[in-house]
Amino acid sequence: MQEIKFYSGENIPLELHKVRIVQKLNLVPIERRLQALFEGGFNTFRLSTRDVFLDMLTDSGTNAMSDNQLSAMMRADDAYAGSQSFERLQKAVEDVLDKKYLLPVHQGRAAENILSVAYVHKGSLVPMNYHFTTAMAHITDKGGNIAELLYNEAYVINSDHPFKGNMNIEKLEETINYHGPKNIPFIRMEASTNLIGGQPFSVQNLRDVRAIADKYKIRLILDCSLLGENAFLVLQREEEFKNSNMETVIKTMTGLADICYFSARKLSSSRGGGICTDSLEIFKELEAFIPLYEGFLTYGGMSIREVEAMAVGLYETLDETVISQSPSFIKYLVEQLDKKNIPVIKPAGVLGVHLDAMQICAHIPQTQYPAGCLAAALFLISGIRGMERGSISNQRDEYGNETYADMELLRLAMPRRVFTLSQVKYVEDRVTWLYDNRHLIGGLKFVYEPPVLRFFMGGLEPVNDWPEKLVAKFKEDFGESL
Repeated sequence: MQEIKFYSGENIPLELHKVRIVQKLNLVPIERRLQALFEGGFNTFRLSTRDVFLDMLTDSGTNAMSDNQLSAMMRADDAYAGSQSFERLQKAVEDVLDKKYLLPVHQGRAAENILSVAYVHKGSLVPMNYHFTTAMAHITDKGGNIAELLYNEAYVINSDHPFKGNMNIEKLEETINYHGPKNIPFIRMEASTNLIGGQPFSVQNLRDVRAIADKYKIRLILDCSLLGENAFLVLQREEEFKNSNMETVIKTMTGLADICYFSARKLSSSRGGGICTDSLEIFKELEAFIPLYEGFLTYGGMSIREVEAMAVGLYETLDETVISQSPSFIKYLVEQLDKKNIPVIKPAGVLGVHLDAMQICAHIPQTQYPAGCLAAALFLISGIRGMERGSISNQRDEYGNETYADMELLRLAMPRRVFTLSQVKYVEDRVTWLYDNRHLIGGLKFVYEPPVLRFFMGGLEPVNDWPEKLVAKFKEDFGESL
């Protein structure tokens, strides 16, 4: 995409869209935000949007739809079977993802469940560049396990490595030889690696993974949920594709995978998901699970209106001006925070800005969940809701022991076409104040812990009165300001 320069010399992202529908936001007083934290168990998932100013929890289902998507929803063919809306979605999948067969599902984790039911059994091992919470939960629920195979540079917070999501090819082959190809139902590649800062992988790395998969006759599955953003960064960072386009990069990547699955809540700014393949054999292996778990084969548990929006959204994934908006805002905020020496994942990835809670809250032991503490503290002093991506997002082992995350991150998601630059600058301001007062942040402990995916529903409480002290300091510095 051609760079747009400002005469002033400022380097700021320019929105290539206009806002036509607005939704009112509320910025409630800090006293109410403190009360909301206690009511929600210091878990940002349990906060009501009545108390949230900027919702940076996730980009899943929160991206702004386009005018073309909204208008397409009005022509939905609501037939239970044989819907023309599904035919349009199937055509979009073939045109954009270059896959012939489509199995619709209600969202990405539904696809993960079906793939795990179909292929994972007790003793299975699934190599991947890095896990995602729901992908790992479905695999372990079926008796399998995972192997995360990143290169060491992936764990370096401040780095200039362009593709920290690359799978370690040497470790992949070692893992296959150690466990045996028969115990590995598939290799999973995630575009882009969510839990280490939204970091992409290169096309060449995916080719290398494909070569290993072919050598040992193992299927390769590609999680395409953030495929558009991964492709955009390939255009920016991989020499071979510097003069290419989104369509070429996307089809090159999907063409290397036996199975692609996606959350449309991310990939196409709609709601729903899908599993797609060029193999009739694979399609037949998975087909029966759709009506069993999801819905009929032409709606898969989705509203037909969402099916129409998804079809349009997939085509819009090929438009660099659509895909570039979120990464450009992320890059801007990362650069601004980095100038102030605030520890943040670099280089800027996709999905969101990731603050390094391990450094910011170095005084908080991992046993007291520093990323969760930072998420709660930021909401308290700003009304900004982010997501903990650290040990709270992990799950205990089979013996009930805590498994601590490789990184303790606070993710501030940047949904497409949702926030303005002034709102991003507000985030920068409040993160800067919190960093300067980080010594006031304290630890958390669980008071309610569900056995699976505890980060969604779990409840915590502060280990002392640190939230009240943080409120007092905020009032001292900001007075009655919100």
